[in-house]
Amino acid sequence: MQIHRIHSGAPWESQVGYCRAIRAGDRLFVSGTAPIDESGAVFAPGDAYAQAKRCLEIIQQAVRELGGVGAIVVRTRLFVTDIGRWAEYGRAHGEFFCENPPVTTMVEVRSLIDPEMLVEIEAEAIVPAAD
Repeated sequence: MQIHRIHSGAPWESQVGYCRAIRAGDRLFVSGTAPIDESGAVFAPGDAYAQAKRCLEIIQQAVRELGGVGAIVVRTRLFVTDIGRWAEYGRAHGEFFCENPPVTTMVEVRSLIDPEMLVEIEAEAIVPAAD
């Protein structure tokens, strides 16, 4: 089985020992994805909906980089710092996956790596076999 990895270039990837995403055969796995803008700063501090949407956009980009055009996301996990804002995170998730909803879990955590981050999302996808 071929294994293909992509890296985000974040300095902590080598410190912690992980990659942005990995493809193993027809399976794609995307690491916990934080709401970071193009400059590396936290995207939309205080805005739970915008941060969740940004995480999903970054995940989508990683899936595409691994050749996963047409991939079906089958699982997501949302780690949130305030479960009371579940509807805001959920709205972004629902809009993103309205056609093909995955199984999902949302869990409140005490904090993320940056206090301005409200959500981190990881995902698993399957690339359908070519017809």
